[in-house]
Amino acid sequence: MTEEITSEYDVLAIGCGPFNLGLAALASTVDGVHIVVLEEQPDLTWHRGMMFGNASMQVNFLADLVTLVAPSHPLSFLAYLHDMDRLYAFTVRENFFPLRKEYEDYLRWAAAKLPTVRFSHRVEEVHWDETVERFAVDVVRGDNTRLRMHASNLVLGVGTAPYIPAAIAHLPQDRLLHTSEYLYREADVVSAQKITIVGSGQSGAEVAVDLLSRSFNGETAVSWLTRTNSFAPLDYTKMVLEMTTPAYMNYFHSLSQDVRERLIAEQWQLYKGISTNTLEEIHELLYRRQLESGLEEAELRFGITVETSAINSSGKIVLTCRHRDTDQVFEHITDLVVAATGYRNRPPTFLDPIKELLLSDEKGRPVVRSDHSLKFTDGVVGRVFVSNAEIHSHGVSAPNLDIGAIRNATILNTITGREVYRLPKRSAFTTFEAPK
Repeated sequence: MTEEITSEYDVLAIGCGPFNLGLAALASTVDGVHIVVLEEQPDLTWHRGMMFGNASMQVNFLADLVTLVAPSHPLSFLAYLHDMDRLYAFTVRENFFPLRKEYEDYLRWAAAKLPTVRFSHRVEEVHWDETVERFAVDVVRGDNTRLRMHASNLVLGVGTAPYIPAAIAHLPQDRLLHTSEYLYREADVVSAQKITIVGSGQSGAEVAVDLLSRSFNGETAVSWLTRTNSFAPLDYTKMVLEMTTPAYMNYFHSLSQDVRERLIAEQWQLYKGISTNTLEEIHELLYRRQLESGLEEAELRFGITVETSAINSSGKIVLTCRHRDTDQVFEHITDLVVAATGYRNRPPTFLDPIKELLLSDEKGRPVVRSDHSLKFTDGVVGRVFVSNAEIHSHGVSAPNLDIGAIRNATILNTITGREVYRLPKRSAFTTFEAPK
């Protein structure tokens, strides 16, 4: 193995999901910004385990990598459609929500056009080098070459990790799967006589559609249990969407932490709900089942907490559940559990060498400025920005794709010290602040 020292960068972005890919895209047309994006994986994939053939996005095509701040950018979704000779067909389709598979192809198309994106580069450690006032980043390339890169600014876009709650996490690996790996576990799904989805959200609902469709073969029983007080729709009404705008994000950041916590709990339907189309599809499948005979049961229950799980003497999974309205405890028997239990922020262990330099709130979370940069102790002049790790400081719109271009433009404006991208001055009709 050899070691090489690269030239310094203005920006080193870690992780190449849609957010950091969008940063690279916007930076590609800005003079004087030397950027590199490092991704551990050998290529770009996006939610492959849930890539159902007809699955569509929950945001429209304008929420691409660049359009909301740079509509004429050469890496827009419309430019991709034009390059693929599908622009006219997309127009005639009159559905402005791209297919999920199509969106991933767009991301791969954009990444291929950006020489600043480097795959098979794993970041091992980040240090603060006081002598040069830069971050020193230790990297291992796919061929095991060790690199040390220096950067004035870091942008963390390492994404989230599938979350399995403790109540079911100890189940045997072949009896439990997370929705993120659903399509990879076809053999386990096919062999189970009864499958139980635990949790809801869009992923749980899409699995429910798939399992209910399969249930017409008469061999598979399906159960769906969720803690929520209904199978609730994603609130996509226009005035409610004002709470996903940059204006509301700025307002949210100005609030005290206890108020933020309350609002996050109240606003879960803005990002954890189920699309209305998917709910209608589920109802249609349930309706059609009435016309068939000999089908295994299809059971849907909301307001259910799964408290423990075990394997009984017959080799079945036993879930101990609590009905939240009545506090009644009951047992639920199944063969396979599909955890639709969401994701949690992935702890960036490569930041451990500078962890003591980061300021935290009372819950141990990083303190995030309005420009999405982390607060450090005195003496660190470099900046670390975060993408989709700031719900606690910026609100529930932080994971939304439609905020990605706005956040990246904010980061680039901050780094350059000038307005390289004009941010919207008024993105909502609602006024969120109290009168002055």
